Amino acid sequence: MERFCLDCLQPLKGRSDQKFCSQHCRNNHNNGNKGLAQNALKTINKILRKNREILKRLNPDGKTRISKQQFLATGIMLNYFTHVYKNKKGNIYYFCYEYGYLSLDNNEYLLVTEYKG
Repeated sequence: MERFCLDCLQPLKGRSDQKFCSQHCRNNHNNGNKGLAQNALKTINKILRKNREILKRLNPDGKTRISKQQFLATGIMLNYFTHVYKNKKGNIYYFCYEYGYLSLDNNEYLLVTEYKG
């Protein structure tokens, strides 16, 4: 059974557990995979920071109501948040770090700041 380098796909010669034909291919393969993961993390962190800044700007008092249309027009990406909080009533708050929001029934959002006491 012929085996191939995981990076350049050249046929491998030598040990049966060999995965790469050279140090260059091994480094290239490992650095390439690491780079993709780091780029994805950078992109996600950038979105989370932007969401946090939007929430901070819209909620200077710690508790603010805002229309759904106005909230979504800010460019916030609702699929990106750091954590979720469910209160005793079953309401689910989505947070970007210490700033969060709750979707209300009347096409409004309640913006809140998490208390750290």
